Amino acid sequence: MDAARQYNVHEAKTHFSKILEVVATGEEVIISKSGEPVAKVIPLKGKVQRTDYGSLKGQVAIADDFDELPDGFAEAFGVDT
Repeated sequence: MDAARQYNVHEAKTHFSKILEVVATGEEVIISKSGEPVAKVIPLKGKVQRTDYGSLKGQVAIADDFDELPDGFAEAFGVDT
């Protein structure tokens, strides 16, 4: 992995929009104060792009006893069964 770009606080304030553009491409940026790194700006994970219903087919499993309450559960929460 390449070294992260580094900016001092003044540069970061002046070029904040450019820094966000760089981060949006997947790079990390380090912000330094008096030559010492104090913060890291990293990209957020993107949204999951689902193309259609059923896109998780085969990836989710529901146990056969999913609808059965464990012993004592209903009583503990005051649920009538």
